[in-house]
Parts: sequence; C-alpha cells; structure tokens
Amino acid sequence: MTNQIDVSYPAPGYWRAEFCNPPINLIDMDTIAELSHLISRLENDPDVKVIVFESRDPDFFLAHYDVLVDKARTAEMGRGPTGMHPWLDFLVRLSRAPVVSIASIRGRARGAGSEFALACDMRFASAEKAILGQFEVGVGAVPGGNPMARLAGLMGRGRALEVVLCADDFPGVLAERYGYVNRAVSDAELDDFVDLIARRIASFDKEAMVEAKRFIDDCSLPDDAAFPPALEQFFVSVARSTTKARMMRLLTDGLQKRTDVELNLGRHVAADAYLTTDDELPFTSS
Repeated sequence: MTNQIDVSYPAPGYWRAEFCNPPINLIDMDTIAELSHLISRLENDPDVKVIVFESRDPDFFLAHYDVLVDKARTAEMGRGPTGMHPWLDFLVRLSRAPVVSIASIRGRARGAGSEFALACDMRFASAEKAILGQFEVGVGAVPGGNPMARLAGLMGRGRALEVVLCADDFPGVLAERYGYVNRAVSDAELDDFVDLIARRIASFDKEAMVEAKRFIDDCSLPDDAAFPPALEQFFVSVARSTTKARMMRLLTDGLQKRTDVELNLGRHVAADAYLTTDDELPFTSS
C-alpha cells in the first residue's frame, strides 16, 4: 500500500494534509485506514491546532468512493472507536476533534468526497475550479455518510433536498451562495487565503479554541446516531438491479477515469441511457 495522504507541518500547531491517489483521488479502504490513523494523531497531539486538507490533483479534491471495491468488504471493515463503521467513525471524530479542520477545495468533491468536506469545520472553494455534489440518488443509491443531516443544517431543508435529490454539480460560487462552503475564493488566491487563516488560528491559544468549538458543536452537529442508518440504507440501495445497471453504464462510459463522465458527472447521471437493467455488471456489492 502506498501512502495517499502526505502530511506536512508548515508552522507550529499547523498541519497540512495533501491527497494524492491517482488517477482521480478515489476514496477506498486504504484511504479510510489512513484517515483513521490521521484522526487519532490529531486527537492525541496536544500541540496541533489546525489542519488543512487539499489535493495534489487540481481537477479532483476527492472524487467519490471507489465503486469497484467489493461492497461486502467495505461493509465488513472493523468498527472504529465510536463503534461505527470506520468511514462514519472518521467523519464524526473529525467534526468533533479538538483541532480546526479546513477543506481547501480545488477540483471535484462528490459523494464521499463531499461527505468528507462537510465533516470539516470550514470549507473554502476555488471559485473557478471547485465542484461539489452528492450524485448518489442519480444512480439509485442513498448517500451513505448521511450528508443530508449536515446539508440541512448548513443550507436549510429545501436546498439540502435540491443538492441530494437533483444529484447535480454545484460549482464553487453557487456552493458559497447555498452555504455548502464558507467562501468561494478566486483560484489564484485560494492557497494563500487558506494558509493565512490556518496560520492565524495556529497563533491562538488551543484551550480557548477547543472550548469555543465545543459549544458550537453542541448546538450545530447532527447526533452521531443519525449516521449508521444512512450507511445501512446505502448498502441496501446499491444492491438493487437498477442501481447496478446505472453504475455499470457510467463505468462503461468512463466513470473512475479522467473522462468527461467524471469531469461532468452531474450531467451524466441524468442521461436516459442509464435507465436499462439488462447488462452484465462488472462490480460486486453486498
């Protein structure tokens, strides 16, 4: 296994984590394992105050979960310290960690990639190059990390329903307008902007920061119990024949490769061509 996350330390109290999993930064079981290790480090290091997550690939922040990974293997991964599946375990621990997490989004963050960004404390997006979305309903699946609970709190019920049920792409500027991200920043300024915020936070007292964040968490984060039912329904939904057929056609046309399907996935999931169910399926599910 090669490392998918490169962690660097630009200043005291300030960590930077860079995703690199060619060809398009798919999330897989190795990604989850690395993130689980990283969150344990963040929870136990008394000096770290802020971490910035970014991507080495300008077109993909975190594309989505690898649909070719055996769903049964994914479902059977060992539980994390919270007692939840390790993906959910990571997401809830990241939101509640005694550090500030910032997603600096350049490129696509869809599906589980969007779920990751939503679990971060702050999200800043490239106005020109960021695209976020929850495409799962477009292929007949329920989003497994329950982004519904986070989106509703961020943008309200109607817009959360639009994001999830329309399964479309949301460019950085529109994502800012909806509350999907904190701000959309010009691509040329994004790195310096996020770095300045991270350094500012890293210069403050950690104890005060942790205490203040905890009060915000208490009144804004979804209950942890909301997450497992969504993942259970995800595994049910991806086993349906219609979902398999839609996914197979997307794979045939270029899903999980650097193609127009991945670059413009919101458009492709709505194509009528993905509605038939009489094809051989190249991937497995639980």
